[in-house]
Amino acid sequence: LYKDRECFTHVLTCHEQAAAHGADGYARATGKVGVCFATSGPGATNIVTAIATAYMDSIPVVYVTGQVPSHLLGKDSFQEVDITAVTQPITKHNFIVRNVDGLQETMENAFRIAGEGRKGPVLVDVPKDVFLAQAQFKEKGDDKRTAEISSVQGDVVKAAEWIMESKYPIIYAGGGVVQANAAGQLKKFAEKTGIPVVNTLMGLGGFPRCHGLSLGMVGMHGLHEANMAISKSDLIIAVGGRFSDRVIGPPDSFAPKARVVHIDIDFSEIGKNVETAHWILGDMKGILELLTEFVGQGSHSDWIEDLPKANCPGEEADFHPRQILEYLNCRLGKDVTVATEVGQHQMWTAQYWEFENPRTFLTSGGLGTMGYGMGASVGAALGKKGQRILLVSGDGSFRMNLNELATVSKYNLPILILLMNNRSLGMVRQWQEKFCGGRLSETELSQEADYVGIAKGIGIEGAVASDMRSMGDAVDKALEGMKPFLIDCRIPEETGVFPFVPPGKPLEGMVLE
Repeated sequence: LYKDRECFTHVLTCHEQAAAHGADGYARATGKVGVCFATSGPGATNIVTAIATAYMDSIPVVYVTGQVPSHLLGKDSFQEVDITAVTQPITKHNFIVRNVDGLQETMENAFRIAGEGRKGPVLVDVPKDVFLAQAQFKEKGDDKRTAEISSVQGDVVKAAEWIMESKYPIIYAGGGVVQANAAGQLKKFAEKTGIPVVNTLMGLGGFPRCHGLSLGMVGMHGLHEANMAISKSDLIIAVGGRFSDRVIGPPDSFAPKARVVHIDIDFSEIGKNVETAHWILGDMKGILELLTEFVGQGSHSDWIEDLPKANCPGEEADFHPRQILEYLNCRLGKDVTVATEVGQHQMWTAQYWEFENPRTFLTSGGLGTMGYGMGASVGAALGKKGQRILLVSGDGSFRMNLNELATVSKYNLPILILLMNNRSLGMVRQWQEKFCGGRLSETELSQEADYVGIAKGIGIEGAVASDMRSMGDAVDKALEGMKPFLIDCRIPEETGVFPFVPPGKPLEGMVLE
C-alpha cells in the first residue's frame, strides 16, 4: 500500500472508533464502500461499536484488522483477540485470511458482499505473516457473480390494485430507499398516485421535505401530522423500512385500520415486527418503477388536508433548538450534509431540518451510538471534498469524541460543529422528569467546560451563542472560509423533545409538552 499511497487518501484519527465511524460516514455520504484499518487486539476491539452501528443501519464498510502471526493463533499471544468470533453477530460476513494466496479473492469478496443486496459491514482479519508475505496480483475481468437482486418476487399487480382502491393510503419510506438510490423513483411514484409520504429516521432525505406530499418523520419523536396519518390510514406502502420499535410502538396497536404492503430487499424483515398483508421482494428501484407503471393517476389532497395538526407550545421559547436549526438551515442551504450524534439534538435535527436530498443526513439509528457523529462527519468531509459538513452534537455526546477535534484540525476539514449545550444528558433527563417523578440521577453535567477554548487549543476557531443575535454573529464568522468552526449554543436544561410518544403507547398517544 505504501507504494500506491498516491492512489488513495489515508486519514489517521486519534482513536480507532473514530476511524471506523469515519468509514461509515464516508459510505453513507457517497454510496461507496468505506474502508477502515485497525491493528490487532485493542485496535480491533475499539472498532466493535462502530461495526455494530454500521450493521444495524445496513452500511457497506470493509474493516481490515491486523492479527498475531498464524503460528501464534490460539496461544493467548500479545494483543491476540479472536475478532472474527467477536464480530460474527454484527457483520454481514467476516473472514480470517490463512494464506496470502487467498488474500486477493478474500478482499474482492469482502467488497462484493458489503455492497450487494442488503448492504452491511464485512470484516477481514489478516495475521501478521500474511501481511508481510508477497503474492502475484491476478488481473480479472468483470465479476459475473452478482446477486439476482434485480428480479422481483411478489405480485406487483395486486399491490397496485390495493393502492388504487385505498382511500387513506400512506407511503412509509425507510433507509432502504436511500441505500438503494431509489429516491427519484419514490418521488415519481408518490407524485403519480398523490399519496403522502412519511419517513423514518433513517429514511430522511429519501423524499424532499419541502414537497407538498411530505409529512415528515414518523415515530416516537415523529411529527404530529405524520403519526396521525399512520394511525388513520387504511393502507401502508412500506418501502425499505424495517418497522423498528422506536417507530411503531406496540405492534398490536400500530396502524389498526391499515393493511401493510411491505417492499424490501431482505425477506427476513417481512412480517418480523408487524403483520404484513402483502409483500414484494427485490431491488427497490425496479419495484417502484413497476408500481408506477401499474397504478393510475391519483389525488389524496382531501385526506392530507383533513389530518389533525398541532404545534408543540415550547417551540416558541427564546433560543429554542427549532429557531437555531431553521436559521442555520436557511444559511447553509438544502444541499449541506448533516451528521449528528445521538440524543435530543438528533431528534430536533430530524424534526426541523428540511432534508431535500438523499445521503445528506448521517446518524446512528438502530444502535443509537453516542460519539458517532464526529467520526462520521470526518468521513463525509473526505467523501464530499469541497463541501461544508454540519455536525450537530449535544455536550454529552461531544465529551465522548472531542479528541477527534485534533483530526479535524490536522486535515483542516470544513466541518461546522453546532453544539447544543444544555449541561446535561438531555434525553435521559427528559425521561427522568416525565417518568421518574423528576428524580434526576447522573444526568447533569454540572462541570462547566470551555468547549470553545478546547477547540482553540487544537487550532479550531469557535464562538459562544446564547441568543439568536449572537448566533447570527457566530454563523457569520463560521462561514468566512472553508475551515472548521465550533458554535457552543447555550440552551436551557429543561428544553425537551416534542412530540413524544410515551413507551407502551400507540402513535396517536403522543404528548406535545
